[in-house]
Amino acid sequence: MAKASKIVEDVTVRFAGDSGDGMQLTGTQFTETTAIVGNDLSTLPDFPAEIRAPAGSLSGVSGFQLHFSSSEIQTPGDSPDVLVAMNPAALKVNLPDLKPGGTIIVNTDSFDDKNLRLAKYNSNPLEDGSLSNYNVIPIPLTQMTMETLKDMELSVKDKEKCKNFFALGLMYWMYNRPIDVTLKWLETKFKNKPEIMEANKKALMAGYNFGETTEIFTTRFEVKAAELPKGKYRNISGNEATALGFVTASLKSGLKLFLGSYPITPASEILHELSKYKEFDVVTFQAEDEIAGISSAIGASFAGALAITTTSGPGFSLKSEALGLALITELPLIVVDVQRGGPSTGLPTKTEQADLLQAFFGRHGEAPLAIIAAKSPADCFYMAIEASRIATKYMTPVVLLTDGYLAMGSEPLRIPDFEELPDISVKFRTDPEGFYPYLRDEKLSRPWAIPGTPGLEHRIGGLEKQNIYGSISYDPDNHEEMVKIRKQKIDNIANDIPELKVDGSDTDELLILSWGSTYGAIKEALRNARKQGYKVAHAHLTYLNPFPRNIKDVLDKYEKVLIPELNTGQLALLIKGRFLKDVIQLNKVKGRPFKVAEIENKIYEVLGGTNGN
Repeated sequence: MAKASKIVEDVTVRFAGDSGDGMQLTGTQFTETTAIVGNDLSTLPDFPAEIRAPAGSLSGVSGFQLHFSSSEIQTPGDSPDVLVAMNPAALKVNLPDLKPGGTIIVNTDSFDDKNLRLAKYNSNPLEDGSLSNYNVIPIPLTQMTMETLKDMELSVKDKEKCKNFFALGLMYWMYNRPIDVTLKWLETKFKNKPEIMEANKKALMAGYNFGETTEIFTTRFEVKAAELPKGKYRNISGNEATALGFVTASLKSGLKLFLGSYPITPASEILHELSKYKEFDVVTFQAEDEIAGISSAIGASFAGALAITTTSGPGFSLKSEALGLALITELPLIVVDVQRGGPSTGLPTKTEQADLLQAFFGRHGEAPLAIIAAKSPADCFYMAIEASRIATKYMTPVVLLTDGYLAMGSEPLRIPDFEELPDISVKFRTDPEGFYPYLRDEKLSRPWAIPGTPGLEHRIGGLEKQNIYGSISYDPDNHEEMVKIRKQKIDNIANDIPELKVDGSDTDELLILSWGSTYGAIKEALRNARKQGYKVAHAHLTYLNPFPRNIKDVLDKYEKVLIPELNTGQLALLIKGRFLKDVIQLNKVKGRPFKVAEIENKIYEVLGGTNGN
């Protein structure tokens, strides 16, 4: 039967199943293929913290959402158009997010009494009419996969594991995606396991052919390539972008890159990624704990390397004392904090923006340092470079804030020309004539003197130093002077960063002020609200300490300022305290990013209207 083809502008798909069903792999492969097709895209992986949560349970559901479009998009989508549910638990957990009338492709083989009971269903939703408002497509995915592989000499378990590729093949057919990208990936991934490779290939092709031949589907969909700015693109996650940004900064500066880190979710992937770049003079050291990770990085910085340490909330807490050491010794160091839900172990695989105040104040003593934040997965690349530039230019630690949503999400990155990236010129002090370890330049930065350089011997350590000369000093006036100098050095960075830009007009009725990963949802909500006639402006903070030098002027222009945050109001607290500005807060602490609709509805509430004016 000939199938109709329908062109659509954008689609949001969510793959969901047990944590052992390969949903992250399935979603990643669909994403890579979609990137090659040329769609703009944004992803949101979502998985349990447990390595192997109880099979079939609600807590064990793993999901991967992908929003792809023929036009520019900023978020992974509020609600899926299509839900691929591999078991009852996946259906129950994800059904509330599905659009009314959305499509559910469901593996009917998993809807047995045991799985229904684990998912806390009193009756089978495929039979009781509770899904009547959706387009339900029941397919025995497990049975069809087993039938496809019946002649292969594999265990039942290995055969059953291939059902995710059957589902992937079906989705490739449904959205007119090429299949050869995944076939080549399978050949590379399982080149040493030819039977596993062949089984997954067969399952993938069987799913694709099922879509083509079955009468269940009468229509397939096409999303045209997006018209993005010209250039070479690659799909990239935030953690991958962060790693590549540091490799690039190392090349721009001519410094060896050193990462001292302890594995922690969701930051570990930066360590994994950087370990691939040994040929670029990248050294990765997996330390025995968080304190050793940052301490090794401080030592590497003292020795003249571009030194970084990566972590998430709990590890950031453990690094606080050593971070004070880097600050008082005035050595360049970058701490990447991939924020996650807290406190304590909290929500290891979920996102949050709750470490901002810790970045500002989470050290004893007067210990200010530079703080910047990425706004999107691709922006992590540029912020890694910027953190490196500031750290080496001002001889100071820099905190780079990302979060779980950015780290694990992905989007296209236009690969820039090397020459268009910022200059990171580093000059070590080599001349002993007139050298003093705390003699400062016009930026108040002290010399970077490498150990072993003749005539440049000097003390290092956590005790307060005599200004200019560097000897240990307990003099109260000297201590106060050094505290003020270190603060002024951070304040001076404001003269070296862009002013805060406003998307909108001075006459708009509301300013949305944001930072970090809220950027994408706000941009899409802003676009929708303006279509409804609302006068809304937006300013996004990439630089948090110091703030851009014109921030007060921007805030003073607007009577109403809305600050959405994935915390209980940390930036709002800073803005109120520093600028005495009364702001409106929109806070969410659920381990998930903002939906566009949540921002949009708050705009309408603040401006006294409704969706539709």
